[in-house]
Amino acid sequence: MRLLLVEDHAELAEWVARSLRQSGFVLEVLGRGDHADQALRSERYDVVILDLSLPGLDGLDVLRRLRTRESRAEGSTPTPVLVLTARGSTEERVEGLNLGADDYLTKPFELAELEARIKALLRRAGNQVPRVRLGRLEFDTTNRMATVDGQMLALTPRELAVLEVLLSRVGRPVAREALFQKVFEFDADARVEAIEIYVSRLRKKLEGADVVINTLRGLGYLLAERPAP
Repeated sequence: MRLLLVEDHAELAEWVARSLRQSGFVLEVLGRGDHADQALRSERYDVVILDLSLPGLDGLDVLRRLRTRESRAEGSTPTPVLVLTARGSTEERVEGLNLGADDYLTKPFELAELEARIKALLRRAGNQVPRVRLGRLEFDTTNRMATVDGQMLALTPRELAVLEVLLSRVGRPVAREALFQKVFEFDADARVEAIEIYVSRLRKKLEGADVVINTLRGLGYLLAERPAP
């Protein structure tokens, strides 16, 4: 599952991101509303966790613009949005829900509750594209499990995170630095070269799945179905 956290409080964002990544989620973190609006124009996320008091563009405006674009796009399915904010007034809750927020969590909160609400939104949206298939590989996006011919792959959290990012961009290369940032964003001790280790390990575990992770010089990594002999 690929999540977007939009939160301008750096310590809170790091705390939430670390917890969600430890639970195996792929997470992108942005601290400005205008940056979030730009990302949501070009990227698709399974859940957006959106603060309201943001620099650049207020969270309600980010939500309003997202829902407007989705309503104009034929065949578009709404992105689940969980509003995360210190604003607790009934009026603002109603405004957020009327604009299309799917859930509302007021600060301070418990991480366990946040994760439970995210999983509930994922289950609610699970009838959209619950499984991704490529070659003999099948990925259950709801339960976050990868299988080959029905046999579960034993993946570490970071191997799973690498696979999710590559699967979310099948057919498009992912730059090494971009992949590193999504998997290791708050690990200050990690170096970008570390991502090569996890890509190599994942390659070995995907042998026999009829998929391949290609290294494209200057472009990054590309997950694709293995060509027939």
